[in-house]
Amino acid sequence: MTTPTIAQRALSARPFHAMSIGARARELEAEGIGVAKLSLGEPSFGAPPGVHEAMREAMDGRPLPYTPAAGLPALREAVAGLYRERHGVDLDPRRILITAGASAGLLLATALTTDPGDEVVMADPCYPCNRELVDAFGGRVALAPTTPATRYQLDRAVVEAAWSGRTAAVQLATPSNPTGTTIAFDELEAVCGSARERGAWRIVDEIYLSLADPAPDGSSARTALEADPDAVIVSSFSKYFGMTGWRLGWLVLPEALVGPADDLAVNFFLCASTPTQLAAVSCFTPSSLAACEDRRLELLARRGIVLDGLERIGLPVPVRPDGAFYAYFDVSGTGLDAWTFCERALEEAHVALTPGIDFGPATGDTHVRLSYAAGRDELAEGLERLGGFVAGL
Repeated sequence: MTTPTIAQRALSARPFHAMSIGARARELEAEGIGVAKLSLGEPSFGAPPGVHEAMREAMDGRPLPYTPAAGLPALREAVAGLYRERHGVDLDPRRILITAGASAGLLLATALTTDPGDEVVMADPCYPCNRELVDAFGGRVALAPTTPATRYQLDRAVVEAAWSGRTAAVQLATPSNPTGTTIAFDELEAVCGSARERGAWRIVDEIYLSLADPAPDGSSARTALEADPDAVIVSSFSKYFGMTGWRLGWLVLPEALVGPADDLAVNFFLCASTPTQLAAVSCFTPSSLAACEDRRLELLARRGIVLDGLERIGLPVPVRPDGAFYAYFDVSGTGLDAWTFCERALEEAHVALTPGIDFGPATGDTHVRLSYAAGRDELAEGLERLGGFVAGL
């Protein structure tokens, strides 16, 4: 009997080490060992007030039919309201497509813009799943190594140096995972303008935008839509709203992609979860938004705890984060590569961290990501254990 052939895209997919480290941490906990879990970008807060009650109400036995593929109209209007009130950007709710998490949004964005042979420029380091999606659709990732001088972000010069005749899109993330750094708005405008002039798509991951530090005048961090109204924006309910397991996100699409995105979405997913969409409308009440702002301030306090702690330990953070909830620190001074550092920190000190190998080769062997989405007690314990581990090397 002939054995069926597994699709090459499945065989070539690389593991996401943050998840495998999380799985090993759970194994240790099952053995009765306490682990300081600082590896995953999962806020400790949970959903904002009112959302749980709205979910209970949605699950009261009523029918829960499919929504339109693009999402519940009331939720799309609520998302548009957030852009209008927080960023001063007027969006037709038709341009907003609700997805089953930002991961589904990234999948759709890639499917909409990448043909076999196309190249997509990304920063190195960057979120690993973005690279896998481009590969799965037959594209090629043009990784552009970044440095602390550019805050580990793309700038116009770096993008243009990575450009080729096959470049179809540029993907940016601001704030970034793993570095927690933002792109200066004038540089974001320049990168988007350069790509637009050359006929390439601009895909901007703004999953952490609402967790970016405000401007000096107190105004909210600016969306790329202010600079480039036709950019494809990927966002999520997972980080600012703390709803990781609820699996809900959204895309903002240019008019040219609205129809094709709807067609792809209905074929890929039919729609996002109906009760989750119904509950998520409550994210946009004044009380929920106020609670989320309080949480953003708490994350700022946690950032200070982590940066001070890493400095005391002697683990330098080359670029101070100004968003998200990550610190990307350099372990080259310990004499260990990043994977060995993380493996030993977990097994010997029981601290879960993420090695830079997840995020690209430029910093893969030298840097480690720490998530300060965990609570203060867990952060303090993790830093104390990490200090003891480094001192013993």
